[in-house]
Amino acid sequence: MQLYNLKLEREKRNLIQEDVASFLNIKQATYSRYETGSSTIPLHNLNKISCEWKLSFDFLLGFSLHNNFNNLNSSLDKHLIGNRLKSLRSDLNISQKDLAKVLDTTQSTISAYENGKTLILTDFLISIASNFNYSIDYLCGKSSIKKIR
Repeated sequence: MQLYNLKLEREKRNLIQEDVASFLNIKQATYSRYETGSSTIPLHNLNKISCEWKLSFDFLLGFSLHNNFNNLNSSLDKHLIGNRLKSLRSDLNISQKDLAKVLDTTQSTISAYENGKTLILTDFLISIASNFNYSIDYLCGKSSIKKIR
């Protein structure tokens, strides 16, 4: 998934890839792969950019045409994210096993996310947004609005 908004927003700020890579404490080549979509940006790096540039996850990842940034939480809370995943499953009336099948992972992985033991992968959030139209900002506790708009 190419992150056009990530590149466009970087360019709007007159930054070069090296600037953002330095901010994230990664190599420029790694950051370049995020923009081109050949690597998925880890959630903690996406969060750093989101907070610094005041842009929503949904906007940065191309799920929304509008920046609905809300600084409800500047940090990522694994337990809150887990509770939001449980809420999503309840809303959709699906089991952990059903969600695991959609995400091509195991039920134990879903359980680890829901119990706040592990921070969810950005790829899984992207898949949830794509399949169920759920806001990544909502799932990460940065918005109270569940659906992408």
